[in-house]
Amino acid sequence: MPDRLVYSTDGGRINTCPQCGQPYQKCRCNQPTAGKQPVKKNDGIVRIMRDKKHRGGKTVTVITGIPASATEITTLAQQLKKLCGSGGTVKEDTIEIQGDHLDKIQTKLTELGFKVKRSGG
Repeated sequence: MPDRLVYSTDGGRINTCPQCGQPYQKCRCNQPTAGKQPVKKNDGIVRIMRDKKHRGGKTVTVITGIPASATEITTLAQQLKKLCGSGGTVKEDTIEIQGDHLDKIQTKLTELGFKVKRSGG
C-alpha cells in the first residue's frame, strides 16, 4: 500500500478551486457566462401548491419547476400577479403568489404550454 499524505501543516492555504482545480486567479466557475443564463435541469413538470407554513397563517400559492431562465421566470411572475390581482415574489426559481389562486394559475400555465401538476394536500 503506497504512502499518502493525510494531513500536513506545510502547505498553508490551498490556492486551487475545488470544482475545476485551477488556481483561484484563473478560475471562472463563479462568473456568469456570456449571453443567456443557463436553464436549470428538471423533469419539465411545473408544480403548484398551496402553502401556509411560516407565513403567519396566510395562504400563498407556490409555483416550482419552471423550465426557464431567471428573467423569464420574473416576467412570468409579473403576468401571474396581474392575473390574480395580488402581490407575490420570486425566490430561488420559485414563484410565490399571495392568496389561494391554484385554479387560475393552473389554467394560465396550461395555456402557456407548461405541463402542470398540483402537489401537496
